[in-house]
Amino acid sequence: MEGQGTHSYLPDPRNAEILIDVNGTHFPRDEARVSVFDSGFMLGDGVWEGLRLHGGRLAFLDRHLDRLWRGAKAIAMDIGVTREEMERRLYAVLDANGMTDDGAHVRLMVTRGVRSTPYQDPRVVVTPATVVIIPEWKQPSPETATRMLKLFTVHVRRGYPDVQDPMLNSHSKLNCITACIQATEAGADEGLMLDPHGFVATCNSTHFFIVKEGEVWTSSGDYCLDGITRGMVIEIAREAGITVRERNFSLTHVYGADEAFTTGTFAGVAPVGSVDGRVLGTERGPMVERLQQLYLKRIAEDAAGRARP
Repeated sequence: MEGQGTHSYLPDPRNAEILIDVNGTHFPRDEARVSVFDSGFMLGDGVWEGLRLHGGRLAFLDRHLDRLWRGAKAIAMDIGVTREEMERRLYAVLDANGMTDDGAHVRLMVTRGVRSTPYQDPRVVVTPATVVIIPEWKQPSPETATRMLKLFTVHVRRGYPDVQDPMLNSHSKLNCITACIQATEAGADEGLMLDPHGFVATCNSTHFFIVKEGEVWTSSGDYCLDGITRGMVIEIAREAGITVRERNFSLTHVYGADEAFTTGTFAGVAPVGSVDGRVLGTERGPMVERLQQLYLKRIAEDAAGRARP
């Protein structure tokens, strides 16, 4: 088993031989390269998406591409290809690797392109955007659905949008990496991050929810990524008649919660057992189990209704 927490996965030797798409051309893993002058490497200047293959289809692809294009527009970056071409590239590299059913995870990365010199001004960019697609054989560890995660509240805050908008899925993730390091040093699976006002915002790589008296609570969304899985869980819960509140709440509410869970593209819905040493549960609760089932059902429906290019 590799990785930690919600990103624990089963190692697969086939990943040593994968093909990676760099600007529309497939390269063996050991030969896939970008320039040291690339905007992503040099400055973290770009946006990205994580995608999972379910039933031969990339789950919720339209929503992911919507977010990718929104992010690119927000930072005045031209992706340089159409959505149709991006979708074609995604499925082409999956097919080239023989990834036609479940069990694949894709990292789609778009940077501003190669710069003529190490400098932040986008006017020194001399190439179109760099588009890299890394597909891997990557299944979540089976116990992820039931293993009770340990979270630790870190000192690193989610910042104001006028500093760096946390809603933007950018390559610049140093604050989340710092939070992850602190949580790891504390013996936790992930870091729970607060907003500038001390309310619960999100985790360092997933979104966070609590359950109180039959209601599901999550943050206001003002200081967290516009999560695709977060949005899907809110949607399917409300469709099922479950009250979902997007609101400010504090660690006091968390410590007294009946259940808690995280959401993310890779692991879906994962139960939380403790936060800062306060035990919320020793086994997966009924709300988490119900939402896991509803989420898997929605993924299957999405795959069945989606045509491949």
